[in-house]
Amino acid sequence: MIWNIPNTLTFLRLLAAPGVAVMFLYFHRPWADWFALTLFVGAAITDWFDGYLARLWKQESKFGAMLDPIADKAMVVIAIMVITGYNGMNPWLILPATVILFREVFVSGLREFLGAKAGLLKVTKLAKWKTTAQMVAIAVLFLGTGLEYLNGVAMQGMTPEQYAEAVAAGIADPIRACGRRDCASVAGDAGLVLIWIAAALTALTGLEYFRKALPFLREDK
Repeated sequence: MIWNIPNTLTFLRLLAAPGVAVMFLYFHRPWADWFALTLFVGAAITDWFDGYLARLWKQESKFGAMLDPIADKAMVVIAIMVITGYNGMNPWLILPATVILFREVFVSGLREFLGAKAGLLKVTKLAKWKTTAQMVAIAVLFLGTGLEYLNGVAMQGMTPEQYAEAVAAGIADPIRACGRRDCASVAGDAGLVLIWIAAALTALTGLEYFRKALPFLREDK
């Protein structure tokens, strides 16, 4: 194992993956949401920097090549687990999340079966876009869950009608608006659109990987 800066960044990103879930164990919401969002975005940025620095400084290594996809998958899988839980098991989120998780498990199993031959299947640009789309979608969804929690705190169990009357009477804080809608719904809807896009890219890359692996899966006659 070579502990250069690119590999260290990759290792820190791997440690940040469970840290996203840990934020909700040791901090109250919405601080847990903001800390998880900050940790996730910071770790996602290192995903670009570690590869860039490794190529720039010619420090690419087998250790880094092995650890990088593991760190990415750990980040995505754990973050999706947390988000689906705090979104009340929204079916519009569960379906794309299932597609993403299924693809990651399937490709990981396929790589394990292929062994050394898996190295012959190069990472495509579409796969890199897939990872970027996943991380952007998850970051926006984290933002949405935090804002939604703040909305719930502001409403204090009141119905929308009761809340509107309380705001008009000056005894409740108004919910921050983004245009004609509240910011939580804007972020939540944007996150759902992005996660569906990420799921589509994830499915395409999974099919592409399976197609490339087919020659290695044929039975010898």
